[in-house]
Amino acid sequence: MNPSIRQRIAQLTASIMIQEGINDYHFAKCKAANQLGLAATPKNLPSNTEVIEEVTLYQRLYQADTQPQLIQHLRQIALKAMKLLADFSPCLVGSVLDGTAHSHSHIVLHLFADQPEEVAFFLMERNMPYQLSEKKYRLVKETVFYPCYQFMAGEQAIHLVVFQTQDTRWSPPSSIDGKPTKRAKIGKLEKLLQCDPCLS
Repeated sequence: MNPSIRQRIAQLTASIMIQEGINDYHFAKCKAANQLGLAATPKNLPSNTEVIEEVTLYQRLYQADTQPQLIQHLRQIALKAMKLLADFSPCLVGSVLDGTAHSHSHIVLHLFADQPEEVAFFLMERNMPYQLSEKKYRLVKETVFYPCYQFMAGEQAIHLVVFQTQDTRWSPPSSIDGKPTKRAKIGKLEKLLQCDPCLS
């Protein structure tokens, strides 16, 4: 294992993800390794945690003047969406919550319903066009899929991942470190908006 190689790949991966809007960590890491003329082997590729550390550093060095305002703006949009979807106990997750979102990032909300179709009916009743897809989570012994509804709030994409009502006490593993995904309900998000926009 060569730490300098891993760091070089992590640094370029962070730049690629921010500048090109690539959300797939593995794809971005392989692309970075290829651009550097390095083999995309497990020992060379950095962990997702190493990449997100470089993302944070990149934003601190090169986007210090714009990053806080962007996070504040995205969180304000997220809060409006969460209030609209209050019947589904919405929680903000991902880069908008942890403060690493960039101009290509979308807002991700976890919703909870007895039946996923309830969310579809809610959107249709309000004439809100949406696209249906799936969100994949890798668990210890299996991979599970949850319905995901995407709609646009102006030019900002919002993804709604729908869980069962009883899943409010369970959070899927984060793609970054494998720990339970951090969630913020409306009250917590309102507090974040009153404080430093980069705090999470």
